[in-house]
Amino acid sequence: MAILLSLVSMLSTLFGGFVAMRIGDRRHLVLGLAAGVMLGLVAFDLIPEALEQSTGEVYGVPVVLIAAVIGFLSIHIIERAVAIHTGHESEFGAHHHGFESVGLLAAAGLIFHSTLDGFGIGLGYQAGASVGLSVAIAVICHDFADGFNTFTIPTLYGNARKRALTLLGLDAIAPVFGAILGTLIHVPEQWIGLYLGYFAGFLLYLATADILPEAHAEHPSRLTLLCTVTGVGAMFGVAALSH
Repeated sequence: MAILLSLVSMLSTLFGGFVAMRIGDRRHLVLGLAAGVMLGLVAFDLIPEALEQSTGEVYGVPVVLIAAVIGFLSIHIIERAVAIHTGHESEFGAHHHGFESVGLLAAAGLIFHSTLDGFGIGLGYQAGASVGLSVAIAVICHDFADGFNTFTIPTLYGNARKRALTLLGLDAIAPVFGAILGTLIHVPEQWIGLYLGYFAGFLLYLATADILPEAHAEHPSRLTLLCTVTGVGAMFGVAALSH
């Protein structure tokens, strides 16, 4: 099931790239909804399930929450270290020759993100079917944005359209590869809880620091906010039904 859902994630990535080529002035609504789904997943499913799987504490603080903070900070540090932030692509302006490697590095980071997304689906199913499904829903939404960015950023930095399409294909395959690894590699229950906590922090950063700012960058509308709230509410419904 994890691998089958990762194939849906692959299609979501490809669709995101297609939209990047075709969309007009409405991408902010889709991104707002995706961010809401990710926030809802973190609050209503990942963190509660992680706390059930791993109950250890460090000086009274649950290790799951420490893992979440590490997940949040790790992706933040990586982005700062390479001086790349995937949000607000349109603010970069027209980039010319000599900056192609910057676009390639950003795309490589997104491909790595997608591999971790697929791995998260596989590990989520090790924790339980409801967790795996919820993780998959968030990954599918997130990979739409990844596909969008994987095509957009390299082209903005001067890479040819053909190269951007190749990168998009690699990003689409990445979650399937990650899901296969997550399905084959058995992880002890307590480690699953720690990973889910780490993954929660990872998603929290992507939703709040990348996708939401991008969604509101050009169109800070109430409709975008409504889409975000709708996404959060939808994930609350999924969590309620699963319990």
